[in-house]
Amino acid sequence: MAITKKQKEFYDYIVTYNKDYGHSPTQKEIKDHFGLKSFGSVQKYLQYLNKEGLIETQLNQRRSLEIKTPKDLGRQSDSDSEHIPLLGQVAAGNPIEAIENPTNTISVPRYFLKGGFKYFALTVKGDSMIDAGILEGDVIVCRSTKEARNGQIVVAVIDGEATVKTFSHQRKTIELIPANKNYQPIVVDESVGDFKIVGNLVGLLRSY
Repeated sequence: MAITKKQKEFYDYIVTYNKDYGHSPTQKEIKDHFGLKSFGSVQKYLQYLNKEGLIETQLNQRRSLEIKTPKDLGRQSDSDSEHIPLLGQVAAGNPIEAIENPTNTISVPRYFLKGGFKYFALTVKGDSMIDAGILEGDVIVCRSTKEARNGQIVVAVIDGEATVKTFSHQRKTIELIPANKNYQPIVVDESVGDFKIVGNLVGLLRSY
């Protein structure tokens, strides 16, 4: 990628936003995030990314950015990747125990990672998130966090067991929603003794 550090920050923001919300940010959201004074500056950066084949813009649509994966990103050098902890398994089905073993690591593309945050990876077991494109055996890359927004795919721990689901918080009720019609949401209420969010999904690795 023949782009500058600032252009890469724009690309990383668009990729992260897309993974968090399932759609691209608007130009206003980009402008506000980077504190830019005009839409012209936003469009200039988007034109660079479009020229390099990293994104594609569609006219007359509010959320018009489509993320591309250029061939160059498929040939990762050591400087383009980083090792993060691989912490065992996480259930995409009924929760199972996630066994933390910090001696294991996995190499992930650096563009998955954003400075200032900690990351970890988990191997998926189960099929409750197949309609979200998360399959058994996939390795999910997660940003460590204790917070979540509605619609984010998160890793949650319930009574010492980890699961990956879509987060939904309505009034006093929290639900962890599967992406498979054969599973029911996990309702988190006063009967749950120990519940916490430990990360949200930022990327996925798959071997064929």
